[in-house]
Parts: sequence; C-alpha cells; structure tokens
Amino acid sequence: MIDEKEALRNGVIRVAELMIISAKTAPKARGVDNIVSTIIVDREELEKLARKMEDLAPLHGEFFKRDADSVRKSDAVVLIGCKIVDIGLKKPEVYKYDPGLINSIVNLGIALGSAVKTASILNVDNRIMYSLGVAAQELKLIDADIVYGIPLSVKSKNIFFDRVWPPKTS
Repeated sequence: MIDEKEALRNGVIRVAELMIISAKTAPKARGVDNIVSTIIVDREELEKLARKMEDLAPLHGEFFKRDADSVRKSDAVVLIGCKIVDIGLKKPEVYKYDPGLINSIVNLGIALGSAVKTASILNVDNRIMYSLGVAAQELKLIDADIVYGIPLSVKSKNIFFDRVWPPKTS
C-alpha cells in the first residue's frame, strides 16, 4: 500500500523529472544545448535555500523573504540554468549585442516555459523565481551562469496564489 503522503511525494518527484525532460527537449537557438538542471527534495536543503534567500534580501530586495517562505512550504524545487555560450565572434567596440549571450538567455526562457507548462498540465502548482536561482548559485547547487528556481507544491490550496509581503497581521 502507498499512502497519500507517499504518493504525493513520489508524484512531485516524477513531475520534477518530467519538467527537466521538458527543459532539455525545448527548442534551442542554433541547436546548442546549454541548459542544466537539478531537483531538490531534501527538507534540509530546501531550508538552506530559504535561509540563503533571507540572507540575500537586504542586498536584492524584500521579495527574497517572501519567496523564501514559499520555498519552505514547497514539496520540491527544480533549478534550471544556462551556461553562456561563446560563439567566438570578434566584436568591435561598438558591437553591443552578443548573440551567444542573447541566445543563451532565450534558450533558458524557453526551457523554463516548457518546464512550468509540464507542471501545470500535471496539476502541480509552481512559480518561476529569480530569487531562488540567485540563492542556488550562491550555495553552488548548480553549475550555470544564470539560474532560476521553480518551487513545486501539491496542496489543497495553491501556496503561491495569495502571497502578500509583508505578511498581514491582525
């Protein structure tokens, strides 16, 4: 027998794995695969991420604290990042648009969209968070130049929907 708690945990992990498949198979500019990803399900690791986000709030903004609260309530986190591709162009001083950088960032955006689409189709609540990616990079949880985090939640109510910061007190 598999009880509800175990089924939900297993289901979230499966969805996170499918999200990584969606990110990996998303279209890539020039066919260059520069996307990297990982899944975090350990409660202690999630707490470390949340604490790091809170530590970074004074530097980056109070929304890091709000997002840390969401990470604590989440069941898992998917990290998706990209490595900036150097396509070897010789750029004159006036050349301000680097196709390797732009294509790398576009690849990341498409991969993130593909991943959250998969979670949504499978009824797993999620949010794309810049703050989570910054904390993950600080903790060296993923080898990428730019990272975003996607916390996942399977609860009777969407934990990301009514987020208010600072929290209202009565």
